[in-house]
Amino acid sequence: MRVLFVVYDNDSYIHWFPQGLGYLASALKKIGCIVEIYNQDLHHFPEEHLTHYLDEKGFDVVALSFIGGYYQYRKALKISEAINRSKHRPFYMIGGHGPSPEPKFFLQKTGADVVVLGEGEVTVCALLEAVAAKRPFSDVRGIAFMDGEDVIVTEERPLIDDIDTIPFPAYELFPIEYYRLLRMPHSRNSDFIMPLLSGRGCPFTCTFCYRMDKGFRPRSNEAIIEEIRLLQKNYGITYIAFSDELLMSSEKRTTSLCEDFIRADLNIRWDCNGRLNYAKPKLLSLMKKAGCVFINYGIEAMDDDVLQKMNKALTTKQIVAGIEATLSANISPGFNIIFGNIGDSRATLQKGVDFLLKYDDGSQMRTIRPVTPYPGAPLYYHAIKEGLLKDCEDFYEYKHTNSDLLAVNFTELSDQEFHEELCQANKQLINNYFDQKKENVISQAEALYGGKDLNFRGFRQS
Repeated sequence: MRVLFVVYDNDSYIHWFPQGLGYLASALKKIGCIVEIYNQDLHHFPEEHLTHYLDEKGFDVVALSFIGGYYQYRKALKISEAINRSKHRPFYMIGGHGPSPEPKFFLQKTGADVVVLGEGEVTVCALLEAVAAKRPFSDVRGIAFMDGEDVIVTEERPLIDDIDTIPFPAYELFPIEYYRLLRMPHSRNSDFIMPLLSGRGCPFTCTFCYRMDKGFRPRSNEAIIEEIRLLQKNYGITYIAFSDELLMSSEKRTTSLCEDFIRADLNIRWDCNGRLNYAKPKLLSLMKKAGCVFINYGIEAMDDDVLQKMNKALTTKQIVAGIEATLSANISPGFNIIFGNIGDSRATLQKGVDFLLKYDDGSQMRTIRPVTPYPGAPLYYHAIKEGLLKDCEDFYEYKHTNSDLLAVNFTELSDQEFHEELCQANKQLINNYFDQKKENVISQAEALYGGKDLNFRGFRQS
């Protein structure tokens, strides 16, 4: 069976390696499928090109995975139109964080034959075996499909307990020379970077977060190290961007992983997503020694009442202590703050701005975005219950038009006041970021001309 995975273009100069499709491609190859990748991301093909490609090549199956963003939603509709126009339209399946929580809506909007719900490696194999044998889809666990006007959602498929049993992504099918040009905080111009998963899921349950899979399942340290060595050997990778929702899932797990990195003498630099309640000096010192240069933290708010309402399981005291410890360990922290959650106000927004102005080291430009109740998240169902949102169609067609604009207003501010306050807050942050950059370049000039700095190589931007 010939399968085509479509990697959509999100208008980036360098796109993130599509890890989910890489894992699915490996799973299908293992059962004998012939898998090809359509790289709209690399080539910036228009959708019409995909239609012609399907007409000329003749595939049995075409697949698209996407997340729940406003851009991704509209892109999925365009790609679906291109697939459905094909003279030899293949069996069409979709999956990912976008369609999984609201399969009926996405089946109707895209015209896809099936939605793969949640973790897909086992499900796609069972589904395509059913397609090949012409067995009823109702026998396949973990999917949704239309039966006339009704949606059929089959029995939930159990998660894969031992995720070390999942083959590595099928890197050989993808243009890694393109993806490895990704830039991350504190990467050098000479670095080749690839994302890598050290585990799946997250042990926390923030109200604004939709997660396809419950709980947290780590990979073994041995498997992670083996994959890093493969990337180093085959593709010259020098920097790993750990793409887990939360690599720092506990102090014990993070300590074990870092100690094994050091013992393995990987000579790799890396970044990850972290939790500030685990950001203690001893652990951070070990992470630094193991190669960590940047930890991206989900702060979300600098008000204890707001943090409690979003079920963040974090306090402002822990946030400040964790950020100060991270900076003291000479690791750059990434700051993520959102505004507009239940309990937010002008005062809580300014607390976030003041915090960023005090601690931001300038490694990334950080602005504050509105909270968005993505379908599947507890906040989404709260918005529907309170009459702030009708349904999935209301969210994607009318409310969620841009990630930096308000989708649903949970505050006592008017929509206009909300955007005015957010604009003023971000103006402070943007000015601060470029002031830091200006001071840095002036310092370089002074070191060059006053100190005869022989390492200077021009006023460059990368």
